[in-house]
Amino acid sequence: LKPEQVEQLRDECLTDTCPTYLQDRDEAIITLAYDAGLRAAELAGLNVDHVDLDAGTVYLPSRIQTGSPPPATLELDRDTVRTLRRYLRDRWKDTSALFPTRSSDRITTRSLRRLVEKLAVAAGVEPQLAGGGSGEPDDVTPHALRHSVAYRIIQVDGGRLEDVQLRLRHVNRQTTDQIYSHLVPR
Repeated sequence: LKPEQVEQLRDECLTDTCPTYLQDRDEAIITLAYDAGLRAAELAGLNVDHVDLDAGTVYLPSRIQTGSPPPATLELDRDTVRTLRRYLRDRWKDTSALFPTRSSDRITTRSLRRLVEKLAVAAGVEPQLAGGGSGEPDDVTPHALRHSVAYRIIQVDGGRLEDVQLRLRHVNRQTTDQIYSHLVPR
């Protein structure tokens, strides 16, 4: 997704697509996923105490990261911190999990996938395909947001593949090169 498409998803969170009491949570999910490049399981596994708004960071313990890499502390964008601060201030459910649902103390990866797809369909967001062209709104997943971080780093911020590897926490540089080298301007 391009940055403006992510903004469309965030805007959609604040419409009647999402119940009023979930709007801030849903916007925080999209914002954090897009800023930090988190995997769905990492996003679902976060607890409130993993977020340090004063430091502007999110802490990822090894137990919630794929492949059990060392714990990571990621710096967050000011807008992400602001969105999380508003969400946590007005949160409707008191639980240790950062993102609860109506019926559970912790959101599942399946619920995250349904949420992202619902927002993309409602907003009419069509993902850009690696081979060119556009996909359908129901192709947008939490992992598409992770790919969008790489797009933003390289195409918008002028970053390098090394920057993508660090942000997405790929253990092997070859993984980053195989997936994202087509984004590097030639």
